Amino acid sequence: MGESGAGAVDFGYLERFMAGDRAVIGEVLGVFLEQARIWAPRLSAEDPGWREVVHTIKGAGRGIGANALGDVCAQAEAEGEVRLPDVRRALTEAVAAIEAYRAAA
Repeated sequence: MGESGAGAVDFGYLERFMAGDRAVIGEVLGVFLEQARIWAPRLSAEDPGWREVVHTIKGAGRGIGANALGDVCAQAEAEGEVRLPDVRRALTEAVAAIEAYRAAA
């Protein structure tokens, strides 16, 4: 179904983790996309809960194989708001990869 390790999301990991169940994979990715729309505007130093959002994104990203996103979130947790632009960029890249993957499925 997908690519392994290439790009912002390791879809091969996700496919193995979900035993190739396309329905479950689609559902998980759909939930991630819905959440990404909620998370994105909160990735601002003006939002007092940005650290919690970054922590949530880190776990969700790693759960679907978006390891680069997870790593950038971990850096933001450690280094602070200076890393929020990197988190926004990585989230945008993960969303684009998911949308492309779903369109090709």
